Formats: sequence, C-alpha cells, structure tokens
Amino acid sequence: MKELAENLPFGQVNAHLHDEMVMRVGIPHKSGHMAAHAFNQAYPVMVSANAFWSQSKQAFAFPEATDLSETDFAMDSAGFVAMKLWKAKGRQRGMGGIFPWTYAEYIEFATGSGASWWSQSDCCVEPEIATSEAEVDFRIRATGTFLEGTLRILYEWQNELAKTTTSNVVANMLPPPVPVIQGWEVEHYERSMEMMMQVWERWQPWLATPALIGVGSVCRRTLRHPRHGLYAILDRVKTMIPKGSRLHLFGVKGEALTELGDQRWIASADSMAYDFGARLKAHRSGVSNSMAHRCTEMDRWMKAAMQRISANNEERYSPSLVA
Repeated sequence: MKELAENLPFGQVNAHLHDEMVMRVGIPHKSGHMAAHAFNQAYPVMVSANAFWSQSKQAFAFPEATDLSETDFAMDSAGFVAMKLWKAKGRQRGMGGIFPWTYAEYIEFATGSGASWWSQSDCCVEPEIATSEAEVDFRIRATGTFLEGTLRILYEWQNELAKTTTSNVVANMLPPPVPVIQGWEVEHYERSMEMMMQVWERWQPWLATPALIGVGSVCRRTLRHPRHGLYAILDRVKTMIPKGSRLHLFGVKGEALTELGDQRWIASADSMAYDFGARLKAHRSGVSNSMAHRCTEMDRWMKAAMQRISANNEERYSPSLVA
C-alpha cells in the first residue's frame, strides 16, 4: 500500500449503524410504485445494483427522480444475478468475466448513488449455482479477490481526490464498501472470514475495522441443519467477528428473526420474501399480482418481521443459536 497522502482520510468506517437491528425490505425496481410505497411507510430498503444496469447501454443509470433517494437504502452488488447470467451465457465483459460491469463502473455508481452503505461484489455459492466443492472454493476465493481489487481502486481514487480537496470530502464522496463473506457450510464461512480479514487488514490504518460485514447465501437454506443451517453458521461466525464489527444478513428468512432480533452482533437483515409470497398468493387465489397486492404483502411481511424482532426475548436467548 502506498504511503498515506496528506489529505487522505484515516480510519474510515464503512457503515454508520443503529443500535437496534434494522430490517430492510428488498425492492426489485429503481423507482415506481413499490419504491414510493417503501418511502411512504418509512421502510429501510435494500436495492440491487442490477436494477440500475442497462444491458442495452452497458451502463449504470440512477433515475433523475425516484423515491429511493428519500429512503434509507443500501446497495447490494447483485452477485446472485451475475452468477446466474455467467452460468447461462458464459464470460461477461466486466469483473472477473462474471459481472457485466467493471470494477470502476460499479464503484463509481455505488459510491455516488447516495446509498447508506454499499456491498462489495461477491460470488454466491447456493447449490443451484455452485455444484461442487471446487466451485464453492473458487467463489470464496473470487469474493476475496474482488474485495482486494475494489479496495485498490478506491484507494487510488481517494489518493487522487485528496490532492485537490479535504479529507472529509474524500471520505464522503468515496466511502469504503461492506465486505461480504460467502459459503454454504460452516467451514466455508470460516475460510471466507479469514480471507476477508487478511485482505481488509492489509489496508489498515487507511480503513478502520469494518463496522459492518455482510453474510451472503443466507436465504436458500434451512435454519437448524448442523452443517449448513443458518444458526450453525452464525454460531461459528460470531466467534470470528472482529471487535467492533457487526453483521448484515442478506435474504434472511422471517422465522429466523425471532431468534436473531436480540443478537447485538447482528446489525441488519433484508428480505424479498414478501414478493415471492405475493406471486404465490395471487396465483392460488386467481387474482392479479398487481402493485397494490405486492405492496399489501410488503406491509404484512414487514409488520410480522418487526414483531418478531421486537418480541420479548428473555426466554428465547441462548448463547448458542442451535442449542
């Protein structure tokens, strides 16, 4: 790493977190009725970078007017979508031949989007995507490599910007990403966490210890399996979390929130389960899966999620989630 420039920010924090757990509702669009509804309900939001990518123009574009701008929204790197496209269409033009966009395109868009925080590009390992242990290992290593590449570019950009402006401006214009750990079984996440921290620590003291770390490939799994259940994974990961760091869970199941809502080392989670549920309900009932129907399901899901998070936890807390 280069010697720190005079106006380069020092000890940068990658996310500013609430004390209580935050539940983010996933929005599949960059604007429109669902974004407006989330704004009107004051829901924290998770939105995918893929929603802003134009395949025809091969470029990101943030709408001139969208209610997302008025919400507390976080930016997901769209790793699952990218991996599906890569599997279906082969090599892409961008990062690692996997993403349709380059490092520079994603970093420029994510840091300029106004997101409360943005996640590094990562490679998911759900069984329908990674069908062997070798593929899982490749994606874990690729996720670590993407973090290193992202931090290298961000550092260079900050160094250049620091020549003409103050450290506060640099830090506000180019905030560091939320690193992501990946895996399917407990041992995968152990390796991914170790690799992630090896990369991150190389960039200290330019960066502070990550305030927030993302946990990927969470939604497509059971809760209590001893090797790949969510609780077993979190029981192991929590022993490896650096002091001062907390976790974000990408795509958590609603039923898990009863156990997770009082775990102080979990800062936030997101889910689009309501939208999948809306499609199923509409199909079974023979009604249109209209925007109004989808927004009603969003409200129902978020109400239930918040009740689970805030439920009295005196009897349910256990040092081990799988106990």
